Parts: sequence; structure tokens; C-alpha cells
Amino acid sequence: MKLALVFTLAASASAFSPATSRREAMAAAGAAVGAAIVPLAANAAAGESPRFSVFGLIGDGTSYSEGAAYGTDQSQEVYSPYSPYSPTGEKSLYKAENPEYAARKKAVLAETRKRLQKIPGYVDKKKWFEVYNELGRYMYETRGAAKELATTPAQKKAATEFFKSIEKTDLAARRRNQELAASAAADSIAKLDAFTATL
Repeated sequence: MKLALVFTLAASASAFSPATSRREAMAAAGAAVGAAIVPLAANAAAGESPRFSVFGLIGDGTSYSEGAAYGTDQSQEVYSPYSPYSPTGEKSLYKAENPEYAARKKAVLAETRKRLQKIPGYVDKKKWFEVYNELGRYMYETRGAAKELATTPAQKKAATEFFKSIEKTDLAARRRNQELAASAAADSIAKLDAFTATL
């Protein structure tokens, strides 16, 4: 297909050169169009009707647009026709009450505290990009861990306060307000401690 495209471009470019006549230009352009159509005909077979599939449920599931079996080849019921995964239940490998998962999330919060303790030093030295990087590197994991661990309304409120303090730190650093960034960084550590105390 790529080779046909190259020949098509070359033929059409040479068709408009000033050294050729109108008849030669039209012949070259016709040859270029014919060369472009030939690869398209290679996918067709004699006597075949068009193949189609509607979400893998109606029609021919072997058509080019069909890449998934939409649950028809699964040993269990799937979560949705577009998902290869089964709904959560007794046979699921992930169990929310497993203490191993909570321990992982608490380890994320412990690492977050270590990283937050670096920020006041960066603020004192006006290393603003280090503040952005520190807040961006790991805080995605922190937010997920905090949301997972916060189950009661009091814990969710403490987590929200912690998120707001991190955002305040980031905003102060982006505005290069050293005084506000330093106080917000200290506040974020205090809010993290307050949140982890509720767990």
C-alpha cells in the first residue's frame, strides 16, 4: 500500500511538469489513480458479500472491525459486553477487607510524609520546580490511597482537608510566594498527620 502511494505521488507530480503534453499528463494521472485502486481490490474476494458485525452480537465476528469477542469466549459472566473481566464476587482475587491492601496504602501515606518533609527545604532555597515535581511525582498514589482508606465521614473530611492543603502548597509554589508556600507545606504535613491519626 505504501509503495502504491509513493508511485501515485510520483506519477501525479510528473503529470504536471511543463515538459509533458496534455495527453501525457492525463495518461499519467489515470495510471496513478489506477495504481491507487489496485491495493484496495486486494482485500476483496470473488463472490463474497460485505462482512459486518454489530458489537460482536449480530453479523460476522471475523470482520476487520471486530477485535474482541465481547464475552462470548469467557468461562464466566462478564461485567459488561465491553469488558473482559467478571463482576466482583466470592471468586474474585481482590478482597477489599484483605489487610495486605490496607498495609500497602498506609505505606504510601508514610512515603508521602517523607516526601512532604522535603518541601520546606525546597521552598527556603526557592527551588520551585522541585516543589512541583515532589507534589506531582507521588501525590497521585497518595490521593488514591487516602480515598481507599477513608471510610467514615470524619476520615473523608480529614482526607479532603489534606488534599486542599497540598493544592494550596502547589498554588503558592506556582505563584512563587515563599511565605505562603512554607506555611502551606507545614500545614500539609500537619493535615496528613491528622488524617493518618483517624485510621
